[in-house]
Amino acid sequence: MRHTVQEIATALGLQAAGAVSFEITHAAEPVGAASDALALAMNPDYADGLAQGDAQVAMLWEGADWQALGLQAAIFAPRPRLAMSGLTQMLDAGLGLDAGIHATAVIDPTAVIGGGASIGPFVVINAGVVIGTNARIASHVSIGLNSRIGNDCLIHPGVRIGSNIRIGDRFIAQAGGVIGADGFSFVTPEKSGVEKARETLGDQGDVANDGQGQAWTRIHSLGGVEIGDDVETGGNVTIDSGTIRATRIGRGTKLDNQVHLGHNVQVGEDCLLCGQVGIAGSTKIGNRVVMGGQCGASDNIFIGDDVVAGGATKVFTNVPAGRVILGSPAVKMETQMEINKSLRRLPRALKQLAELKAEFKANFGPDVQKSVSKSDENT
Repeated sequence: MRHTVQEIATALGLQAAGAVSFEITHAAEPVGAASDALALAMNPDYADGLAQGDAQVAMLWEGADWQALGLQAAIFAPRPRLAMSGLTQMLDAGLGLDAGIHATAVIDPTAVIGGGASIGPFVVINAGVVIGTNARIASHVSIGLNSRIGNDCLIHPGVRIGSNIRIGDRFIAQAGGVIGADGFSFVTPEKSGVEKARETLGDQGDVANDGQGQAWTRIHSLGGVEIGDDVETGGNVTIDSGTIRATRIGRGTKLDNQVHLGHNVQVGEDCLLCGQVGIAGSTKIGNRVVMGGQCGASDNIFIGDDVVAGGATKVFTNVPAGRVILGSPAVKMETQMEINKSLRRLPRALKQLAELKAEFKANFGPDVQKSVSKSDENT
């Protein structure tokens, strides 16, 4: 795949200079870049690396002196990460799927496959499924009964899509994801130890279940999953079906690898949920929420629009719109930073307290010393 400098600049809406007919085959970091690479040095900090490679063309920061850097041509990127988005899309060779249906695919006669679709090896598509136009479905994907997937979807190898799933246009699912698994929902004939603990917020001791066994009975998931347009799910994402109403993900939301959404969870539009985020059942997340890696949220709570949760934050209660939170349990980020400072000071404070107690005992009579010792024992 070869592109001229001008072709790339035009496609990305950027300005180019120099030998714009020069062809490149790939992008590379400046250090060690080959002569046919587009070196990515969109920050002055990376300029020195150009001298350590053979690149003749680079994507540079706005206003860079490309000739002084010894280049034949340059593309200027005022917003580097946005330029990277377009460039990587342009240079992505994709999954290499051929148009049409592979001979090993198993497709129920009642399924409807849109025009221009590519169905890879060992794909299984069940009865009543509808696949939109220009779908690209890689090997070993399975799609359950009566599910519908929109136009221009891209489903990577090994994705499992359950029954009664509704997915919008331009959906991307990375390898190994499971969409529409049964929710983790069980009940016992009598009140379980968990229910009793919730009621009392205390230790139930030996009488938690009155000495009886605790047999769990499944509550089946009938609600399926509904996913809006332009949603992406990462590797090994798991999204549980709703019990009666659907688990929902709004338009434009992106889920990172190993994110888990429990049954009945509602996620708004344009959210980012980073790696290993876990959302317990029936929690509602607003629009444009960002949750860092390993964040968790309890069941049946609400997280408002535009909330930002730092990595490893654990959310146990409702969060109002616009708040920036951190910690476990989650508090305002500025509060958590003060808590962190206090914790760092704690060893020094305890040492100072011990020194003061020792000095106090040394400077006062035996009666006071006995009183202090008795106070220590009670503590």
